Amino acid sequence: MISTNPQVDNYLAEGCGRCKLGGTPECKVHKWTQELKLLRKIALDCGLNEEIKWGVPVYTYQKHNIIIIGAFKENCVLSFFKGALLQDEEKILQFPGENSQSAKVIRFTDVKTIQKLEAVLKAYVFEAIEIEKAGLKVTPKKLEEYTVPEEFKSKLKAIPALKKAFEALTPGRQKAYLLHFSSAKQSATRISRIEKCIPNILKGKGFLE
Repeated sequence: MISTNPQVDNYLAEGCGRCKLGGTPECKVHKWTQELKLLRKIALDCGLNEEIKWGVPVYTYQKHNIIIIGAFKENCVLSFFKGALLQDEEKILQFPGENSQSAKVIRFTDVKTIQKLEAVLKAYVFEAIEIEKAGLKVTPKKLEEYTVPEEFKSKLKAIPALKKAFEALTPGRQKAYLLHFSSAKQSATRISRIEKCIPNILKGKGFLE
């Protein structure tokens, strides 16, 4: 017998509660209720355990996160935590952001598309479960593979103390800064971000510290 979680019932009825629209007709969950219910059924049909994490439905296998479903303004999504490891023979997965390395999502705007892909989606979920059983992990990009913006290179060259402080940071902190700088499309924005972060770098702090 499929076991459902009352917290997910509440999510579908009231939303995630993370914004002021929760519990109102304007909540994004209500825009995609039927699509989310179908994605929920697919997850449960695959034998996954249903939980609520970060305010949204998460489906797990032996306490390991496999997939997550959620609602946005323009679409609802089915997200695979280790989507980068899936073969994706149907070419329907995409990274949620340009800096994403592990999770991949499928975006939906109607029930018919989900119904058409139901067998494929279940196959992807079963593949994701096998990936978890095998203990496979997504290998993150190495530090040297990250882009160092020219604007930051110039600063490192002009300020030896900044170069020394940046190189003394942990690889994780360095990656966070490089992602923050390089994600800006305009040079002026990259320069502004770099200027704001220089004091923290000199203090040996990470981007979010």
